[in-house]
Amino acid sequence: MPPIEHVFVLMLENRAFDHMLGFSGITGTDAVTGNPTEINGLSGAESNAWNGISYAVAQPAPDPMTVDPYHEFTDVLKQLCGPAAAYPRGGPYPPINSSGFVANFAQDAKSPSPVDVMKCFAPPQLPVLDALAKEFAICDSWFCSLPGPTFPNRFFALGASSSGLDHSPTTPETVIWQTVDGFQFQNGSIFDRGRGFLNFIKGLLPFVRKFKWRIYAGNKLFTLAHAVQGIHIQDITRYSRFAQDVSKTNYPARFTWIEPSYGHVATDYVGGNSQHPLDGVTGGEALIKATYEAIRNSPLWKSSMLIVTWDEHGGFFDHVAPPRAIPPGDETQFESSNKYGFAFDQYGPRIPALVISPLIPPNIIDHRPHDHTSILATVERLFGLRPLTNRDRGANDLRSLASLPSPRFDTPAAIALRPEANTAYSAISLDTLERPIPPAARESDPIESHHNLPGFLYVAARTDAELPPQGVAPVDHAAHVSARLGAITTRGQARDYFEEVRRKTVAAEPEIE
Repeated sequence: MPPIEHVFVLMLENRAFDHMLGFSGITGTDAVTGNPTEINGLSGAESNAWNGISYAVAQPAPDPMTVDPYHEFTDVLKQLCGPAAAYPRGGPYPPINSSGFVANFAQDAKSPSPVDVMKCFAPPQLPVLDALAKEFAICDSWFCSLPGPTFPNRFFALGASSSGLDHSPTTPETVIWQTVDGFQFQNGSIFDRGRGFLNFIKGLLPFVRKFKWRIYAGNKLFTLAHAVQGIHIQDITRYSRFAQDVSKTNYPARFTWIEPSYGHVATDYVGGNSQHPLDGVTGGEALIKATYEAIRNSPLWKSSMLIVTWDEHGGFFDHVAPPRAIPPGDETQFESSNKYGFAFDQYGPRIPALVISPLIPPNIIDHRPHDHTSILATVERLFGLRPLTNRDRGANDLRSLASLPSPRFDTPAAIALRPEANTAYSAISLDTLERPIPPAARESDPIESHHNLPGFLYVAARTDAELPPQGVAPVDHAAHVSARLGAITTRGQARDYFEEVRRKTVAAEPEIE
């Protein structure tokens, strides 16, 4: 079997498997048995009841959403286990019946249209996702790494753990992260596997593959991987350079992490390409298309694997009860992280995941259980790296999907967006760093009213601290940034700071790259 030399990962935002692919009707070949099979999708009879009314799954999905479904730890608990569910500190997680999605959306998110959280995309709404799922491999048992929000799930994809974090980070927590140069894992992250003595030895031996990595971002100011200890602004490359970089035969990275633009993070997430529910799916479809086509038409294609997945379910209905999970077994690094006493022995809801390579036969369906640490397990086993925690040590990897003895030559060179999106394709920005940050919505609201805003402020402040000082003595620069960050209490102030740092980042690019 030809070796996989390059693993690319694109992680989008907040979509459940049923919500995206439940009505796709995809059939194919079982990845394990080789027998004909179909995805575990929807029959149309699945429903949730609330206030005496039954709400069934339906298509098409509204796009974009007008109300963002909730997905903090307590919200997911209600969605999976019912509105009256309670989690005892240390577990066990209550029995799951997927009965509370509508109730949570109506009561907690206060949606005037509760049925929207049950609505799912019709295949014509997602032609890029649908085409690639049929052309390569779709995993229909890929679960969030924990039943919770963005930050801890993304940390699992990079460190096989969230260091005990079971909620969106608060401002006091990010202040602590700042004092230790980033969010830390007991055993480091996948990026640390590209450092240290072992990699130094590999560098001396030309017949041993050295593990190198890269990070690309649709807006490098808001790169969530930048929160991880040891990652700095100079480690992040603008996505606008991705296609040119992978067109070179000497592209060095074994592992490439790609983040979308999250749009207007101080307001409504509009203007990005992360597929956040408030922003719709078109920008994300364009980003998937651009990423696939750049790799597909590069000299790296024959030895590459592209994984496209989503960080968590975003509060949308999925009918499959997530199974139990292997706790990472590492130590909590920050005292306040484990707010709910979660034992990390339970997966969150299903999310879509595509595995793309010319070494994968068409129409493969993988029913094996996966979570984000399957990414790490794949990279570790391909390139001879040690596992980070018990979670990735026990995870199923994706190597066996690349089962062909030689690359296929029938893979499409381009994938079409839906017709109405194609006309606007040139207007879809895949790299938004040059765009000014728009005014904040409800600018007087405290930053804690927006769950992810403290985290975005933290990565912006890390960028600020790493940029060349402007008008401040270098010795005072870190203190100046800390003081500036500490003075931010509202959304409007956060927006002004984002714009200030964005301008500095654009101006400093020649110096930091």
